[in-house]
Amino acid sequence: MILAAGRGERMRPLTDHLPKPLLPVAGKPLIVWQIERLASAGIRDLVINHAHLGEKIEELLGDGSRWQLRIRYSAEEQALETGGGIFRVLPLLGRGPFLVVNGDVWSDFDPRHLTLAADDHAHLVMVDNPSHHPQGDFRLAGGRLFSDGEPCLTFSGIGVYRAALFADCVSGAFKLAPLLRTAMRAGRVSGEHHQGRWIDVGTPRRLVEVEQALSGRSG
Repeated sequence: MILAAGRGERMRPLTDHLPKPLLPVAGKPLIVWQIERLASAGIRDLVINHAHLGEKIEELLGDGSRWQLRIRYSAEEQALETGGGIFRVLPLLGRGPFLVVNGDVWSDFDPRHLTLAADDHAHLVMVDNPSHHPQGDFRLAGGRLFSDGEPCLTFSGIGVYRAALFADCVSGAFKLAPLLRTAMRAGRVSGEHHQGRWIDVGTPRRLVEVEQALSGRSG
């Protein structure tokens, strides 16, 4: 699943007439870079949620056949937050573990080796804390994630989940982080530290950083 329902307020005016996942980066939309990486990793079924100007996402990507995968969409009249957006499409994600990627991140992380232990509800990819998020999110120790203690790393927006994480949820808008913290306290969230390239494309400046990374430029 690619999460693409965010409004992209910090990207305005760029996102006034174009959804953030369609912002061009090095000659193609950001979300296309993500789809190509997922397709190369063997993903053949993809769900994309959208809200703001979501019809433009569907118009551009179509059914996904050009990447040899199938794309289905979840159109949200009002954004359901990360947790609510995933919960809504659980019937489309199958009975096993599923990969979820934030639509506004770029990374060279290869998802092909991601695994989820039998008793875990989630496995998160963590990265070094960027300058705009110095406090981090969760502590990684011994391959397990904890919601307390120091030092913390930042959640990359790339994770594998089981439907069991959402067992007590009901339809509507809700955040993912509280569910993860509850599962962490139960010892059911693992993690790994990706030390390669990763950018949260949340501002025009960071959009330029991705452009430079993909174009092989520095500065």
